[in-house]
Amino acid sequence: MLETCKANHAATVVAAMPRLVRMCAALVVYATCAVAFAQTQTPSFDTFNVPAGSGPHDVAPSPDGTVWYTAQSRGAVGRVDPRTGKTDWVAVGEGSAPHGVIVGPDHAAWITDGGLNAIVRVDAKTLAVSRFPLPKDRPNGNLNTAVFDKHGQLWFTGQNGIYGELDPASGRMRVFDAPRGRGPYGICVTPGGDLYYASLAGSYLGRIDPVSGATKVIEPPTRDQGARRVWSDSKGRIWITEWTAGKVGMFDPAKQQWREWPLPGQGPHAYAIFVDDQDIVWLSEWTANALLRFDPRTEHFDVLKLPQANANVRQMMGRKGEVWLSASGIDRLLRYDTHGGGK
Repeated sequence: MLETCKANHAATVVAAMPRLVRMCAALVVYATCAVAFAQTQTPSFDTFNVPAGSGPHDVAPSPDGTVWYTAQSRGAVGRVDPRTGKTDWVAVGEGSAPHGVIVGPDHAAWITDGGLNAIVRVDAKTLAVSRFPLPKDRPNGNLNTAVFDKHGQLWFTGQNGIYGELDPASGRMRVFDAPRGRGPYGICVTPGGDLYYASLAGSYLGRIDPVSGATKVIEPPTRDQGARRVWSDSKGRIWITEWTAGKVGMFDPAKQQWREWPLPGQGPHAYAIFVDDQDIVWLSEWTANALLRFDPRTEHFDVLKLPQANANVRQMMGRKGEVWLSASGIDRLLRYDTHGGGK
């Protein structure tokens, strides 16, 4: 690209100029082309291979520097230390199909396991596995995602029409029926402690009353948008991926107002969402096989192509300066440096 740019522009711009002027002009054209070249390069991702056939569904960086992931296709949970390359592999049990993973206040990995119909805890030091099964009258919840609230309670969703609360200390569990049945998917907690989940099949945002367990349905502006993953920013605004509509949506509870932005490209599908410590919104976009960076202040999208085709990134989380992606389609974890590679 750089050589083509020089050839096409330098000759026509400077053909009739004195020799010294021609040299200066050519240098300006060269510098301009070099800048354009730098801006169009594929961004740099760090890649971490996981065992073949893992199908890493969700990913969760830990404060200790390690990174957990669910190997959904192999009924296991893995852990990678990107500093040393050390890996751990924990088989969860026969029939396991782990979906979501988060790191709890105890630094353990907490997993929503649809195959076992249970919440699973893996101890960070011993790798011991503990199970918290759903009540017998709640079979096949199709457990999806979990989050800890400000009181240390774990809240979770199940796509077959449930959501619930687990008290890790006592093992006590409450399970509730979701409005409109099937659909509860991503879940998040705001800095103020409010709980929200997104319903993919129900196409709504739900706010949970932690005392009664009741859900208030909040309708996005676009019908049948397919709200999938959800995250809160530092101001308590709720961001959702609209899988079917090809948009990112934001609900401001303080103003009781929605805003939506169409994603760039043809037929986009946003799956995962993560809001970093600078309130930059990151999305995984399946159609373009890209990581999208959205700055709410400028309302500008950057499209960052992923290093391999068909990455199928289903979840993202991060810590300061890093965004981690679970590339389920290629059996890899990806790390993007938001300081070095981002703007």
